[in-house]
Amino acid sequence: MRSRYILPNYRIAVVGSGAIGSYYGAKLAYFGRDVHFLMRGDLRAVRGGFGIRVRGKAENFLLAKVSCYNSTDQIGPCDLVLIALKTTSNCELLRLLPPLLKKETMLLTLQNGLGNEEFLAEHFGAERVMGALCFVCLIRVSPGVIEQFGHGRIVLGEYERYPRPRTHDVAWEFKRCGVVCSVAENLGRERWRKLVWNIPFNGLSVAAGGLDTAAILADDALRGRVLALMDEVIGAANKCGYSLPSTEALEQMKRTEKMGAYKPSTLLDFEAHRPLELDAIWGEPLRRALAAGAQMPTLAALYTELKEMNTALEKRESEPPPKRESVCS
Repeated sequence: MRSRYILPNYRIAVVGSGAIGSYYGAKLAYFGRDVHFLMRGDLRAVRGGFGIRVRGKAENFLLAKVSCYNSTDQIGPCDLVLIALKTTSNCELLRLLPPLLKKETMLLTLQNGLGNEEFLAEHFGAERVMGALCFVCLIRVSPGVIEQFGHGRIVLGEYERYPRPRTHDVAWEFKRCGVVCSVAENLGRERWRKLVWNIPFNGLSVAAGGLDTAAILADDALRGRVLALMDEVIGAANKCGYSLPSTEALEQMKRTEKMGAYKPSTLLDFEAHRPLELDAIWGEPLRRALAAGAQMPTLAALYTELKEMNTALEKRESEPPPKRESVCS
């Protein structure tokens, strides 16, 4: 339940204004919330009058007036910080976050994988930290322009504790701004549940040579690898103390079959010559699983493949294609 008081006037910062950060930040700002965006490449276009436009079958709106900056020093202390950087850039948070903090500032990471809450807790205090899982399909097609293909749901929770009044307050803010949002009793379990999908489909989309979800499912051998990976992740989650039923794999396969031909975000990163989120999505889950006594041969093999491909990607000297960010989380 929500607390007896509502704080409708959060001062909110968005750190990482790519597809995810721009979309959720724009939703909040469009409904009148006080949102401040840290921007890099999009800053000139957005500040120059183009704003942030979200378009799609389900919604189409323009946030014409955007409070955007190229430094968190210019933003100053906030009540809530949405963190949407790629996990490969987490070290930058050590520099970016301090100007945004005051005594009770909440840090809400919208990032994928494991280890992000722990990183924030270690450097900024566990009391501040919350996490959210974003179930959304987005493409950043040009500066300030986000295409939304469906979903948009958020599941949020507290780091290593049960929901608190503030958890429901933040969820209520998202709900009041048109975002389907629920509160997780156990954030860790929901992280592992999402990995049941992210580990196989994000990983195999790259390792198998650039395949969308429909192509992966159409190949018997790859479909078998998906199921093997899903079973390993479910087993690892249970070993780590997060109860997931064995039926989770079948349920997620059925949902994926209904999605059609989607390119997972990791494949779009790879095609755009951006580094893969190796550690958060594959490396850290593998390490935790092995430490808990789980057997993960299929994941270990996939992780090795992806590391080799990422190393080769980093060594490429060819000019990268025009920036195009896509997310199907």
